[in-house]
Amino acid sequence: MAFDLSRKKILLAEDDGDDREFFIDFLGSRTDIELLPGVTSGVELLDYLHRITSPDELPDIVILDQNMPKLTGKETLTAIKATDWLAQIAVVIYSTYVGRELIDECLKLGAVSVKSKPVSKDGYNEMMNEILAACHRVSVS
Repeated sequence: MAFDLSRKKILLAEDDGDDREFFIDFLGSRTDIELLPGVTSGVELLDYLHRITSPDELPDIVILDQNMPKLTGKETLTAIKATDWLAQIAVVIYSTYVGRELIDECLKLGAVSVKSKPVSKDGYNEMMNEILAACHRVSVS
């Protein structure tokens, strides 16, 4: 994946309405990202991605909640990385609880990073800065 410093298209997969609102409220005004329409499940995310007709329409980064109905974040990550034309998408797993086991499993499956859900605007901005930096490091390696 070629990762430059231009505005990044971010897609959030999150089933909790409050968390979606926090994410949009805290990051919607950032000029370095474009928030794509969010989805509420892994199934909905995969459907969304499979409807895309041009590589230019793909998100640069998917932020994927681990604890969702139907497909967990890890299961959805596995499906994304198993699809050749989607595998280039940088995927970040985030969850209320992030332990060593979850981090190791997700990184092994191809996640760029695993993050704890922030609780403040500063936390969301810090998380996004860390995500953008992690995606940049991966792309230049």
